[in-house]
Amino acid sequence: MAGALSPRLQAIVDKLPLRPGMRVLEIGCGPGAAAREIARQIGRGWVLGIDRSATAIRQAIRVSEYEMSSEILTFRQVAAEELTLHAGEGPFDLVLAVRVGALDGRHPEAGRRAMERIAVVLAPAGELWVDGQRRPISPDGLPSCPK
Repeated sequence: MAGALSPRLQAIVDKLPLRPGMRVLEIGCGPGAAAREIARQIGRGWVLGIDRSATAIRQAIRVSEYEMSSEILTFRQVAAEELTLHAGEGPFDLVLAVRVGALDGRHPEAGRRAMERIAVVLAPAGELWVDGQRRPISPDGLPSCPK
């Protein structure tokens, strides 16, 4: 199996409240291992994996032919803080990020802009999960960002 999950990443995916038919956005998908596993678990749902790295996206596409041909998984090169959706892509039931500097406090300004974009693409009852933890959504509808 291409791109099997590391034990750490598998533990994070196992914590997610995944259910069949969900729409999931993975920010910082890298080579797509978690996105493929999530797509497998949600069946006829849909996963969009994004990453700012062209190399990561090329690698993810190369090893995700089956899922992409089944139209349950798509990848796109874009930074979280610049994300705009194409027709029919949103809203997302769950947004996931693992070791993404804009969302873990390492890059506060990028984090603020990323949170604004997440608020736009997240369904009203949607959830944001960062590094294996559910991130609360503030009363103004924006996900909270570490300081």
